Amino acid sequence: MDSPPKRSREETEDEYDDAPPRKRSSSRSPHNGSPEYRLAERPARRYSRDRDNSVDDSADERRYYERRTPSRSRSRSNSRSRSQSNTPPPRKPTALNYTPHLILRGHKRAISCLKFSPNGLWIASGSADATIKIWSSSSGALEHTLEGHLAGINTLTWSPDSTTLASGSDDKSIRLWDAQTGLAHPTPLIGHHNYVYSLAFSPKGNMLVSGSYDEAVFLWDVRAARVMRSLPAHSDPVSAVDFVRDGTLIVSCSHDGLIRVWDTGTGQCLRTLVHEDNAPVTSVKFSPNGKYILAHTLDSCIRLWDYANGKGKCIKTYQGHTNAKYSLSGAFGAYGSRTGSRETYAFVASGSEEGGVVLWDVSSKNVLQRLSGHDEAVLAVDTHPKEELLASAALDRSIRIWKASPLPEARVKQETSNGYDPDVLPPNPFATDSPTWFGACGTLTASTSCASFVA
Repeated sequence: MDSPPKRSREETEDEYDDAPPRKRSSSRSPHNGSPEYRLAERPARRYSRDRDNSVDDSADERRYYERRTPSRSRSRSNSRSRSQSNTPPPRKPTALNYTPHLILRGHKRAISCLKFSPNGLWIASGSADATIKIWSSSSGALEHTLEGHLAGINTLTWSPDSTTLASGSDDKSIRLWDAQTGLAHPTPLIGHHNYVYSLAFSPKGNMLVSGSYDEAVFLWDVRAARVMRSLPAHSDPVSAVDFVRDGTLIVSCSHDGLIRVWDTGTGQCLRTLVHEDNAPVTSVKFSPNGKYILAHTLDSCIRLWDYANGKGKCIKTYQGHTNAKYSLSGAFGAYGSRTGSRETYAFVASGSEEGGVVLWDVSSKNVLQRLSGHDEAVLAVDTHPKEELLASAALDRSIRIWKASPLPEARVKQETSNGYDPDVLPPNPFATDSPTWFGACGTLTASTSCASFVA
């Protein structure tokens, strides 16, 4: 079966015409789930990805203290602290300057996904041509072409030690590959009844979570190649899954408009997030420190959720790209001040259906840069774990590597809000050395999850 990587919303009906209707209960909330939201009953909706992947190869050259000073003390040290606090903050760049670095070609059909390896040495890309390619991130040289799936590739994820690559396909299977040799592990992971659409390794590399068009989330034991737990997650295809940085939580999202947070150990649904617009959610990703969830929706919005406090709320909305048809995915990145200070700031990167890549400052939501060069919709974007490199992949069958260059001069302006929310975030709210969201309560476990998490 030959299918493209990411299906559009318009072409689902033909794929599901031959399938028997699925029974749906009146309530799709998981057992023991949090009854925080009552959703109006919505008509059943089917989604598929665009099967027309004919593209034009002609354009080869077009690519994120308050300091309490004791009021009664007027010592010299306090005076010094006061004077230091009046020091103007470091100049923050108001633009980025990523420039074209490499163009990688070799896939015969649209590219649906790409990921930098955790060690930064490789880029893996998956395509509707049913192959996976591993490239050198420094030179762009093709290291391996992985063949074994019988249909298009939808998702890729690296093990934390960069030795194993996992892939999910329209052939309903998950395969594990040795990154050094390019050989497939002998036993594929079989269990889903429809397209495998999203994968994520646990931080220790011993578990794998998968989301599928069969509306389920599976938790796999990688060594035993078996399903450890099945979660009746959603009432529409599961479009994305991810692990939090300590492995205790899983997030999933779906075209039903819901984002759900699960306890890895018990399988309990701890939190359900839904925006008032209830747009289909195509991608979710935990921030590097695990405090936030970034979600792409098919209303040309990217939302940052503070999922742990209160009932969870959307604290930032990023706009400026086009996303109404395809399952796009994005990434977090960091940039620094040019004044020599160690201050770093965070940005969000995403592709656009217009063929570009958009970078936003996390705190101000200002667009830092727009990258152009792809001829068709950019489905996947990822950032290098160690260097200022960014990779994008598109329906035009190409991968473009972008490299940060110094700006002619640092430009500063007052940060402004676009009016969607009043929340103010620190310069880099995703920094992994910042305090974790659960504060003094310690790591969230099954025994404390209800008291700590469920309203």
